[in-house]
Amino acid sequence: MRKTRRNFLQNVALAVTSLPLSPTLLANYRFSENPFKLGVASGSATHDSIVLWTRLLAAKTFESTQKTEVIPVKWELAESSEFKPILQSGISNAFSELAYSVHVEVSGLKENTTFFYRFTVGDFSSPVGKTRTFYGASEGTDQRLRIGVASCQHFERGYFNSYPHLIDDNPDLVLFLGDYIYEYAPTKAGVRAHRGDWCLSLADYRDRYAQYRQDKDLQAAHAHCPWLIIWDDHEVQNDYAGRQQGSQGPTTDFQRRRAAAYQAFYEHMPLKSSVLTKGSAGLSSGTEMRIYDHYRVGRLLSISMLDTRQYRSPQACNLNDQSGSSTLELPACKALADVRRTMLGEPQEKWLGQQMSHNKDYSWNLIAQTTLFGSRRFPRQDGSNRIWNDGWDGYPAARQRLIEQLIKNSVSNPIILGGDVHGYYVGHLLESYEKQASKPIGFEIITSSISGHDGYKITPAFFRRNPHFFYAEGARRGYVMIDLTGQEMRIALRSIRNQRTPESQIETLAEFRITSGRLALEHVLDTKRQSTQDEDQSVTPNRLRS
Repeated sequence: MRKTRRNFLQNVALAVTSLPLSPTLLANYRFSENPFKLGVASGSATHDSIVLWTRLLAAKTFESTQKTEVIPVKWELAESSEFKPILQSGISNAFSELAYSVHVEVSGLKENTTFFYRFTVGDFSSPVGKTRTFYGASEGTDQRLRIGVASCQHFERGYFNSYPHLIDDNPDLVLFLGDYIYEYAPTKAGVRAHRGDWCLSLADYRDRYAQYRQDKDLQAAHAHCPWLIIWDDHEVQNDYAGRQQGSQGPTTDFQRRRAAAYQAFYEHMPLKSSVLTKGSAGLSSGTEMRIYDHYRVGRLLSISMLDTRQYRSPQACNLNDQSGSSTLELPACKALADVRRTMLGEPQEKWLGQQMSHNKDYSWNLIAQTTLFGSRRFPRQDGSNRIWNDGWDGYPAARQRLIEQLIKNSVSNPIILGGDVHGYYVGHLLESYEKQASKPIGFEIITSSISGHDGYKITPAFFRRNPHFFYAEGARRGYVMIDLTGQEMRIALRSIRNQRTPESQIETLAEFRITSGRLALEHVLDTKRQSTQDEDQSVTPNRLRS
């Protein structure tokens, strides 16, 4: 195991090290098919650096030498899509041990600048990707930024037909908040089918990512701008919690499975090599990947990307101590409120508190995590309430600790983003979800899924039990678009009409405006955002309170 871990990290170090260009070295490789089938991507963007990604996929070429092959891949970066002049270039090694993925960590770049990049191997060149850097720390708050927020893309349940519209909305940055793949075996109910069976091994996860990454709409969205990406449960197994397996699918060695899933995630995402910790390698039971991180856009914006899966305590109060999630009737068992239970893990909680101590220096503070944060009570006809214990309702003490950090550090304009629940939710953050008439301290914005189950209905009774939510819609798929200036934030809930067709019209279900320094949410429906193909420009939100 130790040798496997050491070799893995050595290969990562070699893969992210850019080598001098060598025409002789590059000339040694010839391919009979285009190996850039999975497209390109960029991520981990700062004011002066970016990670460029691709993965070579040409099974016929690699079949006989898959165990030992090392492929030199040329990369180029320019401010012009014609690549004249080329600003930086080099060679990055693609190792079989890393599924022939390429992670180029480019630094020393000009801030707040758009760049174009491409890869070359043999006689083939990749698609051209567009990326950018952001404002430096000395920049003021009189800047603008446009952010797309997406989550949950189930390949079988629907097409990724939101992404062409997201590209048309022209974001500077995309935040993807988990469930990039689904690990399920194929079913007969979808519009298209998963390859293979349940994802259990490294080869299984690699093949599933390769299938998703060949979707042309997803490829185009990655090529449009940098992404910041965190995982939720389906990148490993439905409803897993830390080192405890989740539900659905065959029982297996979960530590080995999780390690394989984490490695495949790294191989297919534009991540810095620093996400790999000492325990990250190969199929070790000690595998960890630190994906939580902090990003800044001048003094305009702070973004904290959180990991709500890897370090969390198992779900509480499940019948017969079963793994996975449950819907619980309140009051639930005493274990639910145990202050020792955590969603983020103690080191990440401490890290987040340290970040928050500086967050009053920014106009806006986004906390990007994977699921619904505010309390969500499911009303029943008999007057009882139920909660879902896989979300923050299942970790009330951990939620309160995060809220108290926001209050203690006087975090300016805090906005919590999430996904997971396949619906749109917009509401207030409260200083306590256990006390009636609790004061608001910020806002929560939850995006629906790119594709997923067919949806659920939000009833008026839901808002009576959950008055901190202004808006909720469970039957529509899509994404959220955020426009930021130092003075205001605009939030548009962008929804496709039909996920079961390769192409779909889109509409803005609702749009909101938040003015910096105020806890009021103004509802504005801007029809100019809606698709010009829409015949009906009127939209009736499922429920609105402003």
